[in-house]
Amino acid sequence: MKFRNLCLLLFFCSYSVYLFPQYSYGVTGLLHSPSAEMQQDKTVMIGGGFLNENLTPPRFNYNTYNYYLNVTIFPCLEIAYTCTLFKVTPQWGVQSQMGKFTNQDRYFSLRLRVLKEEQFFKYMPAVVLGTSDPFTESRGGEIMPSGDGGNGYFSRFYVAMTKHIPVNKEELGLHVSYLYNRRNDYHLNGIAGGITYSPSMLSDLRLIAEYDSHDILIGMNYLLFHHFLVQAMMQKGKYFSCGLTYLIHLK
Repeated sequence: MKFRNLCLLLFFCSYSVYLFPQYSYGVTGLLHSPSAEMQQDKTVMIGGGFLNENLTPPRFNYNTYNYYLNVTIFPCLEIAYTCTLFKVTPQWGVQSQMGKFTNQDRYFSLRLRVLKEEQFFKYMPAVVLGTSDPFTESRGGEIMPSGDGGNGYFSRFYVAMTKHIPVNKEELGLHVSYLYNRRNDYHLNGIAGGITYSPSMLSDLRLIAEYDSHDILIGMNYLLFHHFLVQAMMQKGKYFSCGLTYLIHLK
């Protein structure tokens, strides 16, 4: 099958759904912190982007890129596989390869929705349990939890809650989460949260302000041609990152 025909097949076997991928981890979420929003069943997301070094763990002391594949198998279960590119630095490689992308860090993410929004009463928030990069391989080949002894650079465990509030014809989203990991160099152990705003005049636009337990970020998502979602963000008001995701909802 020719590449053009394959692209047409993917386009016509899907239809557009307004989704909110978080390209920095390759999962559904805000800019850099979790939310309890979930994709519809049989949603596939393929994307990636540019990551400023201030958005990544200390091991990535340079600007880098990532890419990911994300699948929502059931309405309550989302699985993602994300790769982040490595550069050779003085402490990690030979001089002849210095500054080049030569490898990649790979990890899985999982999100499980335990409660739907308004499931039991009107003001009830959605609740999601999630993790990214939960396990890594030690030098001896033993699979162990991420921490000081292994890679697990993007390791995080969290519980997130989300509630959407209609304001006239607009929509306001309130999101709060608790993050945890055991790393000393990139310790996530605290409250994160954010606010999203979707204006009625630009239904494909979503504005986001959040605190990711370390920094304040502002940004936006914008849906183009029903399938391409652009995300851009500013961290601490001066560090720029951006990404692009292709959205497919299989019939």
